Amino acid sequence: MAYVATRGGARAIEQAERLFRTEMGAIDAARVAEIRAAMPYLIDRVMGEASLYDEDIAALALAQTGGDLYEAVLLLRAWRTTQPRLQVAEPVAQDGLFTHRRISAAFKDIPGGQLLGPTLDYSHRLLASEVLTGTPFAPKPVDAAPTPAPATQPSVAAWQAANDLVDLPEPDMTRPDDIPDVTREPVLFPSKRAHTLQSLARADTGGTLALGYAAMRGYGKAHPTVNELRLAEAEVMVKHPKGTEFSAGRVKVSQAEVVSKSGDKLSLGFAATLGWNEVKCISAATLDLNSKGAAKGSATEEEFFLYHTEGVESSGFCIHFKLPHYVTFQSSLDAMRDANAQKAAPQTPDQEPAE
Repeated sequence: MAYVATRGGARAIEQAERLFRTEMGAIDAARVAEIRAAMPYLIDRVMGEASLYDEDIAALALAQTGGDLYEAVLLLRAWRTTQPRLQVAEPVAQDGLFTHRRISAAFKDIPGGQLLGPTLDYSHRLLASEVLTGTPFAPKPVDAAPTPAPATQPSVAAWQAANDLVDLPEPDMTRPDDIPDVTREPVLFPSKRAHTLQSLARADTGGTLALGYAAMRGYGKAHPTVNELRLAEAEVMVKHPKGTEFSAGRVKVSQAEVVSKSGDKLSLGFAATLGWNEVKCISAATLDLNSKGAAKGSATEEEFFLYHTEGVESSGFCIHFKLPHYVTFQSSLDAMRDANAQKAAPQTPDQEPAE
């Protein structure tokens, strides 16, 4: 594809950016803190798609880009590449997650019980318009339960496997340092399992939902049932150079398992990501469930959905069409003019009409 250099536009480009920054206004620490406090789920989405867990930096990216999610994710990914990789954390076991919310649509009575946690799933969607007239929208305080829920919950899939309902994959004995890293290696197809799950973890939420929804509506082979949906905090355990293992803190994570009947057992789809993002995880797990044996070029084929849910690359390709394409477009116009001229030219008896 050919481009041309644009001359004399440096000042215009600089002023265009100044105009954008002026409309955004000044950014200070207070504004960043306000964004972080007011929009935690948006912060989670940006962190997950950037594969960088830092709430302050994510809030800063949103403030700096005026809320443009693709620009914010691009900023975070670029900033991430400048940071040193100090340590690789130990694997996190599902039943070791500090669980805030855990539900199943497959079973009413799951081991450990259903835990609704923070959700609007069962609420009326009413806009608090009174806020605009000066009446604050203050939530009612939560009534403490007589007995607190257990901090950790068992795995539903593990219970199903014990009852011969599903076959779980063999434990992956790969050392954490040797796990394939999608941020450092290109994704080749058929994709490594680690690359697939990492790509889905940082995939664009909207794109993942679109393709996952297509699979749910019948364009995939398997209709999902949510086996388990979990919002939790994961302990980041790392090793000190002297060999001592310690916690470096917790990060919010979400995970989803979906199942579908396949022969005499259940097929299992899985997805997890940084932050709390239920729609993303359910959609991604649905794509994972449908990817086995999917037709070439279908929405649920692994190569198709991994490429087309990569938000930074796809948004970049889309907006590059705003750049000058004068040469290629002019050549198309020249070809059209030439064809029209040949059609308009008088034809001699021994001359065939131009095609």
